[in-house]
Amino acid sequence: MLKRQARTLTKIAIIVDAVMIVAALTVSYVIMRNFTRLDNLMKYNWILLMMIPVWLYLMGHFNLYASLRTRNIPDLLKDVLKVHLVGSVIISSAIYLIDPHGFSRLLFGGCVVVSFVMISAAKLVIKQILYYLRRKGYNIRYLLLAGCSEASAAMIDLITNHPEWGLIIVGIAEEEPHNEELFCGVKVIGTVEEIVEYCKLNPVDEVIWCMEHGTHVQEDVYYHVFRMGITFRTVLDYSCRPTTLADLSLFNGQFQILTFYSKEFKAGQLAVKRCLDIAGSFVGLAITALILPFVAIAIRLESPGPIFFSQLRMGENGRMFRCWKLRSMYMDAEARKQELMARNEMKGAMFKIADDPRVTKVGAFIRKSSIDELPQFWNVFKGEMSLVGTRPPTPDEVKSYELWHRKRISIKPGITGLWQVSGRNKIQDFDNVAELDIQYIENWNVWMDIKILFKTIMVVVARRGAS
Repeated sequence: MLKRQARTLTKIAIIVDAVMIVAALTVSYVIMRNFTRLDNLMKYNWILLMMIPVWLYLMGHFNLYASLRTRNIPDLLKDVLKVHLVGSVIISSAIYLIDPHGFSRLLFGGCVVVSFVMISAAKLVIKQILYYLRRKGYNIRYLLLAGCSEASAAMIDLITNHPEWGLIIVGIAEEEPHNEELFCGVKVIGTVEEIVEYCKLNPVDEVIWCMEHGTHVQEDVYYHVFRMGITFRTVLDYSCRPTTLADLSLFNGQFQILTFYSKEFKAGQLAVKRCLDIAGSFVGLAITALILPFVAIAIRLESPGPIFFSQLRMGENGRMFRCWKLRSMYMDAEARKQELMARNEMKGAMFKIADDPRVTKVGAFIRKSSIDELPQFWNVFKGEMSLVGTRPPTPDEVKSYELWHRKRISIKPGITGLWQVSGRNKIQDFDNVAELDIQYIENWNVWMDIKILFKTIMVVVARRGAS
C-alpha cells in the first residue's frame, strides 16, 4: 500500500538478491569440490554476468519486488521457485552454447539450489523482521474509512484478518446518520462531514474513500484532509479531480486505489534521515552525559525541584509523546502562564515573551545556549522526533490551529528546523512559522537537513536567536 516508499526498498532488495546469487555460487563451489574435481573458482565466475541480470529480471517479472507487507509465505516461495526453474533453463541453455564441456553441470545445479534456499531465507527473514517491528508498534498506519459499503466491508475483513500488515482501521464514517455504533466491528465515528474534526482529535495517517458506486468524493472533505497533510486514498469506481501528487495502485491484488499525496518523501532518503538521527542522537546523548552533572547542580542550587521537565507534545499526524527538556523555569511556570498571556509577543498559536519572569537565571543561560534541549536527543533516539523537522506543539496550541496549520504536524517533529535558523526571535506571527515549516515539508531532502544542522550549530555557537 505504501508504493512510493517501496521503490527505494526495491533497490535495496535488488542489491541483496545480487549478493545472494554471488554467495550461492561461492557456497556451492565449496560444497561441490568435495564431490567432483573443479578448477579454480575464477574460471566459473563469468556465469554471474548472466545469472544476476536474468535472476533480477525474473524476480521483477514474478512481482517479488512488490511490497512484502501483504504477501503470504506460500505464494512468496512459489514465485521464488518459479524464478529458479525458469532461470535455470535459460542459463543452462546459455552454458550449452558457450561452454558445453568446460562448465560443471553439478556446480551449476548446486548453485541454483543454494540460490533458492538463500534468497527464500532472505525474503522470509525480512518479512518476519518487518512483522516483528509492526507487532512492537513500529510502522503502524492508522486508517479511517469513509462509507459503509461493500468495498468497506471487504477491506475491513481483509485488514483485520492480517494483523501482520500493520494496518489499523480506527473508524468508519457513514454517508447518512443511522445511529449505529459499529459497522463490521469497526467504530462508526459519525458522518463524512465529521471526518475533518475526527482527524483533528485523533491520530490518522490515511483517509480511504469507499462510498457506494456512483458516489462522488466530497471535494471539501478531500480538500481539508489534504491541507492537513494526511494521505487521501479512494477506491476506484469513483469520480474525482486530483489537484496534487496522485498514485494508482493495487492493494493486495484486489482493490484499485487512487492515492492523493500532499507531500512525498522517498523511502531511501527517509532511511538516510533515520540513520542521521540515530548517529546524531548518540552524539547528543554523549554530550548530555558529560555536562549533565554540572547543569543539574546549577539547576537544583537555584530552584529546588526536578532536573528534567517533560510535557505532552503533538507528533506526526496527532501522535502524542512526552517531550523532554532540562528545567529552565520555576516549578510554578505552567500555573503562571495564563496570567502572562496578555504579554504574548507571538500572533497566533504560539506563546513567547521576552524576559519571561518564570525563567531562572540558570534557565536563561541554558536556553540561550540551547543546552535545555539536549534531553530531546532521547526523543530522537526513540523515533518520536527527528534532528530536523517542525517544532512539536502542545495539544492546546493545536486546538487553535487553522486547518492549513496542521500540515506542520504531518511529519515527525524535530529539535531544530527551518524557522529556527531563519531568525526565530524576529518572527512575531505564527502564520510565518507555519509557512516556513510547510516550505520545509514540501521541499524536503536529506541535503536540506544537513544544511539546517550546520546552520543550527552556527546559531548555537554564536548564541543567536534562542530564547
